[in-house]
Amino acid sequence: MSGRELFCQPRRVRRGAALTLVFAGLLVTGAATGAFPDPGQTDRKTPTGAARAADGHEEVAKAAADAMADGKSPMEAAERAVSRSGDRWAAVYSEGEYKEFEEALDGQYTGVGLWARLERDGRIEVTRVQSGSPAAEAGVRKGDRLRSVDGEGVDGRPVTDVVSLLRGDASDARAGTTVTLGLQRGTHAWSETVRRALLSTDSVTVHKLPAGITVIKISAFTRGSGERVRDAVRQAPADGGIILDLRGNSGGLVSEAVTAASAFLDGGLVATYDVDGAQRALHADAGGDTARPLVALVDGGTMSAAEMLTGALQDRGRAVVLGSRTFGKGSIQMPTRLPDGSVAELTVGHYRTPSGHTVDGRGITPDLEVGTRALERAETVLSGLGDPS
Repeated sequence: MSGRELFCQPRRVRRGAALTLVFAGLLVTGAATGAFPDPGQTDRKTPTGAARAADGHEEVAKAAADAMADGKSPMEAAERAVSRSGDRWAAVYSEGEYKEFEEALDGQYTGVGLWARLERDGRIEVTRVQSGSPAAEAGVRKGDRLRSVDGEGVDGRPVTDVVSLLRGDASDARAGTTVTLGLQRGTHAWSETVRRALLSTDSVTVHKLPAGITVIKISAFTRGSGERVRDAVRQAPADGGIILDLRGNSGGLVSEAVTAASAFLDGGLVATYDVDGAQRALHADAGGDTARPLVALVDGGTMSAAEMLTGALQDRGRAVVLGSRTFGKGSIQMPTRLPDGSVAELTVGHYRTPSGHTVDGRGITPDLEVGTRALERAETVLSGLGDPS
């Protein structure tokens, strides 16, 4: 098991169903400007359904306001109201958590810049150190053993717990706060105190395989990721296929997923959706590469905006989808700012793929079920898809 100290799901999301990293960035913009831009998804909600969504937001906001007037916690009151709503994707964030959430959508995180893995014997081993990060400047290297964080032993603990300690989740630690790392290299054990910093993530990575195959891995749809996918497609060898790796992609900004779809489609429908009963559609830009062989890799960690992209490529006949059934997160959350600065998100709509398939609670079934050695199977499939010319 491995993990890295970034893009960590907000604590209240970890505690409940899953990351609402879907359309939040776009929806936050809509809430701030008074205009509701295109975020993304459909379940043909009726006006009655829209009224229920509006009522839900009003109920949560009223509960928070009443609590504040009584000298109680608005956030706790909102959490109770959300729990009564039966909305599986609803969540309440503190002001600090929501800021962290928005930073993640910007492709940023607060931490020290290291990746770690839990070894079989319970050791936590550093597997990568981000260049220019506080950990790198302190001399931490790949292969070092992480023994403790702020004096708390980490041997045998899940990597997610270690990540939480490094980020200072329990205290809403921000950039500039310090954390002490207990380290070991061979027989030498020592401690380093470093300051957390706001660091950037690489949500899109590209590497080449033999036979001119380009693998584009998208870990999340952060701002700018769609254009980076387009650039990777433009720079890929003209006579080679592409593997689009969406495994473990927890979602992100729908606008970025649509831009990524535009890299492979020549216009046309990406998804239909509703927001409080209003039916809308998302379309790809014209001019994408429609000839080059394409395989999309997915798994149970492929969620929301990543499922939307997968569904568009599959329904439009643009990609062969390999892997296992996706997570099944096809709903839209709209944020409501509460009196104490915290934020409540409730579901207001759902999306459908171009063929009209609902994703929420169902996921997307791949064209070819693949467990282990998925990348090798993808190479084999690409070789059978023929010359793109």
